[in-house]
Amino acid sequence: MTEENHFTRRRFLQFSGLGLAGAASGAKATSALQDSSQDGGMPPAFAKLLREASLPRAKGARVVVVGGGWSGLTVAKYLKRHNPAFDVLLIDKHPSFVSFPLSNSWLADQIHLDFLSHSFFDAADNHGYHFLEATVLGCDRDARKVYTDVGYIAYDYLVLAPGIDYDYARIGVDDPEQQELLFQHYPGGFVTASELLTIKHKIQSFKGGTFLLNVPNGDYRCTAAPYERACMIAAVFKKRRVRGKVLLLDMNTGIKIKKNGFHRAFDELYKDYIEYLPSSEISGVNLDSKTLSTAFDEYAFDDAIIYPPIRASRLIEETGIANPKSPQQAANTDPFRYHVVGDEHVYVTGDSRGQPFSKGGHTAHSEGRYVAEVIAGHALGKEVAWRSPQTMCFSSVEIDPLQAMSIITYYTYNKQTKLFDFDRTHMIEDWDLQGGQASLAWAEGMFRDLFYR
Repeated sequence: MTEENHFTRRRFLQFSGLGLAGAASGAKATSALQDSSQDGGMPPAFAKLLREASLPRAKGARVVVVGGGWSGLTVAKYLKRHNPAFDVLLIDKHPSFVSFPLSNSWLADQIHLDFLSHSFFDAADNHGYHFLEATVLGCDRDARKVYTDVGYIAYDYLVLAPGIDYDYARIGVDDPEQQELLFQHYPGGFVTASELLTIKHKIQSFKGGTFLLNVPNGDYRCTAAPYERACMIAAVFKKRRVRGKVLLLDMNTGIKIKKNGFHRAFDELYKDYIEYLPSSEISGVNLDSKTLSTAFDEYAFDDAIIYPPIRASRLIEETGIANPKSPQQAANTDPFRYHVVGDEHVYVTGDSRGQPFSKGGHTAHSEGRYVAEVIAGHALGKEVAWRSPQTMCFSSVEIDPLQAMSIITYYTYNKQTKLFDFDRTHMIEDWDLQGGQASLAWAEGMFRDLFYR
């Protein structure tokens, strides 16, 4: 990027109120843009970013939903169900949806990619809302405007469901260039569909040696997924008789969920393929030598999937609504209503919200239905009683045929500790064919709900 581009982008962020500087009013932003255009400091191309986006005029109170993941899709659908008068607009920077839940089964060739891939247009058409492919740059909460790369959009309610970003600094990789190289060559597989495609190619083309995976610490997307992924990769290597091992470095002191089931799988099914090492806090990655460092050891690898600790999407921080006490920069939201503290017209759902619930697809869907009800109730002056989201998680362990184990849990609020605890948990750690079939049926039902009538 040239120095001129650095300068003009910085001035645009300053004048428009986007980014870390906070939110200016729309009138002030437009005036600043005009002033900067006169002195040559703002390229004309930026002017469109402060014009109103070309969209059909809203026919009711407009609710803008940012992020077309499991949470955003659910909120958009159920907003229309609970209040058909809402004019709902879903925005996502990607042209289509690819599911991360169940993607480990796709990596092991148990399902086709088209099972995970769906059209945002189908979802919008079938559920009566609008879809816009655009990149959201920030928002002005005073003026109630969302700024995108195709112009601004006025809203009555705003739902932010932008997901997660990786935090490579927490594994000792601070240099932006090294972070980008690490992301491209050894993607974690939980942010973009391209990561999944790269990982699939890695698994298919691996000839032997050490294939390294890791489990992040802290709260991360899909607690069981890294352990499940290790099983699926080992199953592929076992089937193809690859001379190699899966080295699984866990930054936690032990397996975080379905502990007995995963340990039994490691010991009984993949004893010759999986080496599991808990308490492996990653302190650095050397891309040139293909080595990963912990506090006590250094591990060489032939190929790897490196899943760093996560943080809330940077959009949360850049719009000024991150909780400064949150180590992951999660949104500062009311724990029961999901709205930003002090602003009942902006809500945060999914993996960027402040509540400590599971960062998984089913949880996002469950809470999305509730938040849609809360927003519809607020518009009508009605209170909606809090209810716990439900977490349902299937973990595939064996292939040909696909076999899985599962857990279902709810949450309860402890008034003494002022924390959320698990409640009514039912876990099945004996994987079997019925569990594998149930995982596919669950996904099929979810996709039907999100995308079709």
